[in-house]
Amino acid sequence: MIQYFKNINGQTLEIDKPDMGVWVNLVPPFKEEEFIELSEDLEIPIEFLRDSLDIDERPRYEMEDNVRFVVIKTPTENNSFNDSDAFYITIPICIILTHTQIVTVNSFDNGAIKKFLNSFQKRHPDKKNMMILKVFEKVVQNFMEFLKEINHRRNQYESSLYNSNSNEDLLNLMRIQKSLVYFVTALRSNEMLMMKLERTNFLGLNEEEREFLQDLIVDTSQALEMANIYTNILSSTMDAFASIISNNLNSVMKRLTSITIILSLPILVTSIYGMNVDIPFQHSNHAFYIPVVISLIVSLVISWYFMKKKWF
Repeated sequence: MIQYFKNINGQTLEIDKPDMGVWVNLVPPFKEEEFIELSEDLEIPIEFLRDSLDIDERPRYEMEDNVRFVVIKTPTENNSFNDSDAFYITIPICIILTHTQIVTVNSFDNGAIKKFLNSFQKRHPDKKNMMILKVFEKVVQNFMEFLKEINHRRNQYESSLYNSNSNEDLLNLMRIQKSLVYFVTALRSNEMLMMKLERTNFLGLNEEEREFLQDLIVDTSQALEMANIYTNILSSTMDAFASIISNNLNSVMKRLTSITIILSLPILVTSIYGMNVDIPFQHSNHAFYIPVVISLIVSLVISWYFMKKKWF
């Protein structure tokens, strides 16, 4: 679906066809006919539009026929029905600069473009470079918000795991770890993209815009550092819980082994007195109580010894 937005008297209005200074936004569902029509109307290479559908597209930029193409990654919630998939993934936002319009293509619905739309009435469509940088800014803000949400969920699952030791909490922590892997990879690629844009001045930025881009690079580096810290903390936590579970298992096995030994020795005593041969005190009136008392004494002595060694 193709959306056309224009800033008229400080208001964002959706119009029916492209015009000068219009922001063109493509959102799912996509149709090949729309791609062909848009490519012909705005003189955009059709490959730029088709490449935007690849969810694994890496952050990059290129130019063809004086049309500039920039790809940046942004986070979004994962709507997968698989319980082992990551909570959050990263998807590409493709930005195309034509002679008169700015075009964004989103393979999925995402918050960065929604934030940009909500603030579009404050933008100047004629300043296309600044509009691209503002999209970058919304992407960085999205990463920050998702990282805070991830950290909050991690704390919740860890607290729950301390009390329950359930597999579900461990699985949720693993899904958070997968999300952080997506974030670290995307943030590192975004940072490299912005640094390369600053070095080559691919967009033809003026001094004010270059300073704004430098601020975005700093913010992206901060988000990347946060993602790395959360990843390291989560890895350490998972390793610590693995050690705790292993120690708990060892303690349980030690207790079970001790109980087995305590039970096996009385069984040995009673087995000896149950043999079909002559044994001491077999004709005594207390022949039944003698093996019982001996078994109890042996059990108590062994139990005292194990308690002294703190095997229980």
